[in-house]
Amino acid sequence: MQIGHNRGPSLEGGASWRRHCWAAARERLLPILPVEVVRLRVKRAKALGLDYGTYAGVRAATGHDVVAFLFSTNALRVTLVRPAMPEGRAEKLAAVTGCGRVALAVAPLTAGMVAAANPVLDAAHPAPWALAGFGEMRDALRAALGRVPADQVVLVGDLGLERDWCAAGRLAAYLPAERYFGH
Repeated sequence: MQIGHNRGPSLEGGASWRRHCWAAARERLLPILPVEVVRLRVKRAKALGLDYGTYAGVRAATGHDVVAFLFSTNALRVTLVRPAMPEGRAEKLAAVTGCGRVALAVAPLTAGMVAAANPVLDAAHPAPWALAGFGEMRDALRAALGRVPADQVVLVGDLGLERDWCAAGRLAAYLPAERYFGH
């Protein structure tokens, strides 16, 4: 055996054989959860308003449960003209249990305006500035999260630049608004 060999399947042979070998090796790495644990996680995913696949993916990636959501005001469909989110989105957030619901008010909206118009939210904070660097984004997200561990928070956004907030804040995951709220 050569130095640096990872003892994985040989690269000799056909593509289907390699695919089978790697799939079998990956399957051996994944834990087999008891049915009761899966049932609890399905119930938790429903309480968070997530499909099980998304919830399981976040848990697998971070090793932690989701304790809070950050929603950009773009994802909530909040504007200066209409500071209250649409009824369907408010109902979905009202159904979320056991988890924080925090809005990030994108300028020109203010956190106070968003919080006053949307009582279903637990809090609202200013969003990072659109052209902010990673350090400024991190600081704005840290202020919004307070003492909540960032790797247990999911960001629901609607624009590509909001995806950068997830990386800057070292958040657990980013979900596009249409995936969380549906079409």
